[in-house]
Amino acid sequence: MSLSLHHLVREPKIKLNKNPLLLLLHGYGSNEEDLFSFATELPDEYYVISARAPYDMMYGSYAWYAINFDADENKFSDIGQAQQSRDIIADFIDELVATYPIDANNITLIGFSQGSILGYAVALSYPEKVQRLVAMSGYLNTEIAINDFKGNGFTNLKIFASHGTVDQVIPVEWARKSIPVVESLGIPVVYKEYPVGHGVTPQNFFDLKTWLQS
Repeated sequence: MSLSLHHLVREPKIKLNKNPLLLLLHGYGSNEEDLFSFATELPDEYYVISARAPYDMMYGSYAWYAINFDADENKFSDIGQAQQSRDIIADFIDELVATYPIDANNITLIGFSQGSILGYAVALSYPEKVQRLVAMSGYLNTEIAINDFKGNGFTNLKIFASHGTVDQVIPVEWARKSIPVVESLGIPVVYKEYPVGHGVTPQNFFDLKTWLQS
């Protein structure tokens, strides 16, 4: 059966009646193989599924939403496309639960860059579908979340966020500003910074694995 998003699957090495899910969301201009490259390093009991974003940028590059530049080289996000992708991911989670023996109460989103921005939007809009969010090198853009997301119940949601202090793509200040907003909703958040640019360090990966297993 074909699902709404093209995806890669690493089956759990430890088969349970229902297994937890790690859903990987790649960054702008990348594809599903990017984050999937570290699937073998992730805990054995998880389904690890890496989704391809819906907007084709040609030559194996995909995006969750367009980023446009104006004449003064200001960047604009296509908020309408981003909101569509938010709901596509939310529906895709339901499809995965219906297709694979996945525990609907044990779902983690792992996003990098634009995938992380979408991860925040999905988790805050539909916290009943997501129990944990790993947001690497991204930030919370509240415009992408549903309008009344602050009225949601977040008692089952936890967040691990990380960022490079010399990130030249998404300034670290944007990530820092996201944390008080999340904390104001009563969501437990672990936030870490690393002395790198726009990328994931081995220490970052080790810390997120430790957080997952705790």
